[in-house]
Amino acid sequence: MSLLSPTKPESNPALGPALGAASASAGASEGPIATPASPTPRLLAALREDLAVVVARDPSVRGRKEAILHPALTALWAHRVAHRLHGRGRRIPARLLARWARRVTAVEIHPGAVLGRRVFIDHGAGVVIGETAVVGDDVTMYHQVTLGAVGWWSDNKRPEGDRRHPVVGSGVILGANATVLGPVTVGDRAVIGAQALVNKDVPGGARVLAPTAVIKEPGRQPELMEDVFTVIASAGSW
Repeated sequence: MSLLSPTKPESNPALGPALGAASASAGASEGPIATPASPTPRLLAALREDLAVVVARDPSVRGRKEAILHPALTALWAHRVAHRLHGRGRRIPARLLARWARRVTAVEIHPGAVLGRRVFIDHGAGVVIGETAVVGDDVTMYHQVTLGAVGWWSDNKRPEGDRRHPVVGSGVILGANATVLGPVTVGDRAVIGAQALVNKDVPGGARVLAPTAVIKEPGRQPELMEDVFTVIASAGSW
């Protein structure tokens, strides 16, 4: 299975050195694994794969005709076209297409982002993928996933062409509301759990899980109300 789809020369030349450096550092001392992949297939072949993946991974979809109505599929297809326009220097049409897709699907993918083959976005609402993000093959992400930058106050100081967004390896699963920020690398087949915040490299095959809710039995327990106040209290509560 191929890993990360490379940035094509016409897509964003500045990303090449950055991704190469990320891959080189990932290979040292058992760090994350994220190496370049074979070229993305031609547009129509990629669109067919996207459609087949929706049928294969969404149990609520009964066939290809129904899969066409999947909202995230519209976002992916629009991005496949917008990315090619962006790579050919037609940035305004690419941005307009991305804006339309965001309005229709609530999925925001910058035209410069590189998405591999058979990427599946379940539900799709609230997904954000930044300009220099690279997503590998066979990645699954759920709603409200963010592949973002750390903020303009830091990114504006980076040298021209430096990567600002994550590289996500192949076979990675990103749970609902998972947030991955900055030029980090998530290794192949890692799982980022729901609500998890990631701002450091993640080794291949690792599991990154956010704390789960604490369940307390019902009853009149004096400490229970104290716990509730601790959880909900904020500076504006008093």
